[in-house]
Amino acid sequence: MAASKTIGPDEIKAAITRLAEAISSRHEPAQPLLLLGIANGGIELARRLMKALASRRNGAAPKCGVLDISFHRDDIGRHPIPKEFAPTHLPAEVDGATVILVDDVLFSGRTMKAALDELFDHGRPTKVELAVLVDRGGRRLPFAADFVGLTIAASADEKIVVGLDSENPRQDSIRIESGGTAPRPTAT
Repeated sequence: MAASKTIGPDEIKAAITRLAEAISSRHEPAQPLLLLGIANGGIELARRLMKALASRRNGAAPKCGVLDISFHRDDIGRHPIPKEFAPTHLPAEVDGATVILVDDVLFSGRTMKAALDELFDHGRPTKVELAVLVDRGGRRLPFAADFVGLTIAASADEKIVVGLDSENPRQDSIRIESGGTAPRPTAT
């Protein structure tokens, strides 16, 4: 197995800053936003975006919550609910809201489909957008991020592992590892 490649905390911080700037430029400070971190990879990213957006929106921080997609995954049999389970927490009504789904990596699109299913179980937002730290390509469903921090071209046998340390951002890393499991083709 080849050595993994690593992206460090400075580049990650710059990517999160780019995400916050892009979101801020599209949404007026007076416009209420609901950031929902997709459990588990998007939770810390959503928290950081909330803080970064508060400073760009004259202190008007968006509301920030968690969206658990465990029961909407199409692969729950192969990937059971993780031990560090984070249940859905919605700090505001979804009906009529502008929601930004937040996740660490966008790959096949299956997570986004599950996130939309969970979101719409709670109401009908006016608009839904997607912010991701890493877009690695390889889509199998028709989803595209509205806001992207980093674009990394990764092959199907590579795995992208994002670690955002909530206690010490100097420990943040993104690793591109060889030898990951290629997605299995699905029968039609």
